[in-house]
Amino acid sequence: MEQLIDLTGNVTDIIFKNEANGYLVCVLKTKEGKITVVGNLPFVNEGDRIKVTGYRVQHRDYGEQFKVVSFEKCEPDTHESIERSLASGLIKGIGPVTAKKIVEKFGNDTLKIIETQPDKLAEIKGISLKKALEIGKAYKEQAEAQRIILQFQEYGISPGYAMKIYRVFGNQALQRVRENPYCLTEEVFGIGFKTADNIAMKIGIDMASDSRVEAGIRYVLSEAARSGHTYLPEPVLVGKTAALLGVLQDQVEHLISGLAVDKKITVEQTESGIHIYLSAFYIAEKNVALKLLRLAETEFPADEETLDLRIGVLEKMNNITLDETQKEAVKMAVTSGLCIITGGPGTGKTTIINTIIGLMKEDKKVFLLAAPTGRAAKRMTQAIGHEAKTIHRLLEIGYMEEGNDDSLEFARNESNPLIADIVIIDEMSMVDILLMNHLLKAIIPGTRLVLIGDSNQLPSVGPGNVLRDIITGGKFKTVQLNRIYRQNEDSMITLNAHYINSGKMPEMNNQKGDFFFLSKNSPEKLASTVVELCAYRLPNAYGYDPMKDIQVLTPIRKGIAGVNELNVRLQEVLNPKKPGLGEYKFKDFTYRVGDKVMQIKNNYNLQWVMNDNESVWGEGIFNGDIGIIEELDDENRVAKIVFEDRYAYYDYGLFDELEPAYAVTVHKSQGSEFPAVILPVYPGPPLLMTRNLLYTAVTRARELVVIVGNKAALQGMVDNVRELKRYSGLKSKIIAYGEL
Repeated sequence: MEQLIDLTGNVTDIIFKNEANGYLVCVLKTKEGKITVVGNLPFVNEGDRIKVTGYRVQHRDYGEQFKVVSFEKCEPDTHESIERSLASGLIKGIGPVTAKKIVEKFGNDTLKIIETQPDKLAEIKGISLKKALEIGKAYKEQAEAQRIILQFQEYGISPGYAMKIYRVFGNQALQRVRENPYCLTEEVFGIGFKTADNIAMKIGIDMASDSRVEAGIRYVLSEAARSGHTYLPEPVLVGKTAALLGVLQDQVEHLISGLAVDKKITVEQTESGIHIYLSAFYIAEKNVALKLLRLAETEFPADEETLDLRIGVLEKMNNITLDETQKEAVKMAVTSGLCIITGGPGTGKTTIINTIIGLMKEDKKVFLLAAPTGRAAKRMTQAIGHEAKTIHRLLEIGYMEEGNDDSLEFARNESNPLIADIVIIDEMSMVDILLMNHLLKAIIPGTRLVLIGDSNQLPSVGPGNVLRDIITGGKFKTVQLNRIYRQNEDSMITLNAHYINSGKMPEMNNQKGDFFFLSKNSPEKLASTVVELCAYRLPNAYGYDPMKDIQVLTPIRKGIAGVNELNVRLQEVLNPKKPGLGEYKFKDFTYRVGDKVMQIKNNYNLQWVMNDNESVWGEGIFNGDIGIIEELDDENRVAKIVFEDRYAYYDYGLFDELEPAYAVTVHKSQGSEFPAVILPVYPGPPLLMTRNLLYTAVTRARELVVIVGNKAALQGMVDNVRELKRYSGLKSKIIAYGEL
């Protein structure tokens, strides 16, 4: 980073201001002249005198700017600057006219009078004693807020996060943080253990303090959840926490008991040992197991002969023929409170759903369709011909507090359930334990629930192994579809997916021309071949658009065949740097106009507008949605991103919800489908190079699969049935509660 320097001057103009986080673009007049200053400057207004610490940068459109790292306010040094500061709206009750009167009366003593003798303001015509005292109170509140935020800078807290902390704790912020900086991890969204720990070190908190160890325990459990676990065995949790914090295991064990008493964690005694949960995951597992068992108790009897006749009529109407297993699935779905239908690609899941819906429509029953992600819901809508929503939309999610992910709530729940005779959920392998819990809260006995998915795909990104636990628990009616139907005579993709799933090498470089393997044993040649295929060979041979039709999927993030490196290489070829082409650097990637990006978390409040009809708009861009950056407006710090049929404007602060998407991980591709998939395969960690990951990648392709890399590594993936160990207690709870 450039050498830090200080500048002092008066704010003459506000160009842009974000009240929520204090981000500011302003003009600062110094002794050397005027300069544009950018950064988090909460409570800074026109007319203020400030000292900023930071460094100079050269903006391609706006010239020299000064990026702020920290700042402090100075007393205004002229009548004019005092008046402009008061007139800026900083203090409630003072506008331009009142500000002028006050400064004319008190001159350079104005701010001192307002702070220490506000009753004197009543000497001015038009200001009552009540208003004078209110102005004094408002000034003191602003001054205290500024003092607190500036003090936080000494602890290494940026002005933006300092503003967040102040909004949560108010004037108690400094006291709360000094007493226990780890409270920030629970109370302030966006501040995690590592940030709080850095603050604690600067304050001088004892490294072995109970508050630090308790926060460390919760942090280790939270990190475990990010890896898919709902709990950790006690020895694993104790060992990881002690190693992280550099404390004794005895202290960790002792404090686990205290956290359990406070219900921040849950300790479960099982035959296999002690399991430690963050309480939310334990409650979710327990609720899911009990609710599924309750739903499964309900039956909807129907005359089997009549049902067979009705299914036969639908077969003729739709020009289809169901085999006995498919008919069993249909009958089970309409006569049971709960059933699970699982099978790979081409096994007729869509045909079964259509037949179930046909029977429901004949009986004038209400049906609801949903899937975990926006892309999966869209695919379901296209395949079925009826609207499918994301599960979150089905449950009518909303923010209690705008911009705070911790404030998400579902309007549909036990007291406001879904009104439907049958709810059908597709792509169940992607559903994690927390989402499943919310879904089941909104489903009451009397509603049929049909869960459809492919248990051989990768498990959910979120914690738990829900679909597999439900199936292997052995308490619920389940139909396994094995026979392949959806197989175009000219396609090997579906057949090869089943080969892989059964442990056989796929047939490649076949005459049908849709499944290829290119042997590249050098990492450099592998990476360059992937770029060449995406940019030139596939577009030339098949007419594919590199941005819209081709998706590079990879098992790993790091290394030459990983997401990070391939995104840089693909960007260099598909969207190279050009004079005048807008750019914005966020973290380790420089985004450009024209870049392909993916939304990596659900944002339910982000507004979008339809591309072909700007009078049609809505809210919600979802995890897995892929778009192209069309505009980067640095002055207003806004990006326009165009998705398949809509566009949205992103504040630059939302770029942490995006990733470059020339290449994405196989996990991130779940629920999506692409015309062509390029899959680099190279020796990597055995727990990532697995059969179900390869199977998931291949089943994302609709028309073409090209695998590039090392044949031995490919064979290794086909043979490798190891899976990343997921600590999940749902299966054991289903078994235990089902035997009560």
